[in-house]
Amino acid sequence: MNSLFTIFLGMVLIDNFILSKFLGLCPFFGVSKKLSNAVSMGTAVTLVMVIASIATSVIYNYILIPYKVEFMNIIIYILVIAALVQIVEIVIKRTNIVLYNALGIYLPLITTNCAVLGVTLINAQNNYSLVQSIISALGGGLGFTLILIIMSAIREKNELADTPKSMQGLPIAFIIASLLSLAFMGFNGLL
Repeated sequence: MNSLFTIFLGMVLIDNFILSKFLGLCPFFGVSKKLSNAVSMGTAVTLVMVIASIATSVIYNYILIPYKVEFMNIIIYILVIAALVQIVEIVIKRTNIVLYNALGIYLPLITTNCAVLGVTLINAQNNYSLVQSIISALGGGLGFTLILIIMSAIREKNELADTPKSMQGLPIAFIIASLLSLAFMGFNGLL
């Protein structure tokens, strides 16, 4: 049985969704231009990951397994995630319209963010308990947020640099992401 700390640290640093699994790249490149947007998106994704992991863990362990319909997990997980994202979107729109406008199209895209679906599938694949699923989702979400924050800080500094015109924007972002991925590969022997 994996310890909770090992699961958490593994999801944050070693099995990071963006840098080791290459999941969630659309919001990673789209929202990481500004630090405040990156923090907000990371928080929203973390919230959806944790709630989705709780819901899918209960559904998987108490409905899909007893009725021997585990093959339906992806369809059920997508429905749960879509409903949760709609609820989060409504709450953000009603409480903070500036944030809602800043996140733009990337907020509803959390529904199709493969990192959110990935954490639920990883939890089921590893037969995590409810507590382990929550810790896994929290670690995955915080790892996602950490990388968004690091990337946005680098991209904000990069805007002040004398970058060649052909490398400005997405090309330099890809280079930065690849260097971050290489740097985080150093954590592989940690656990």
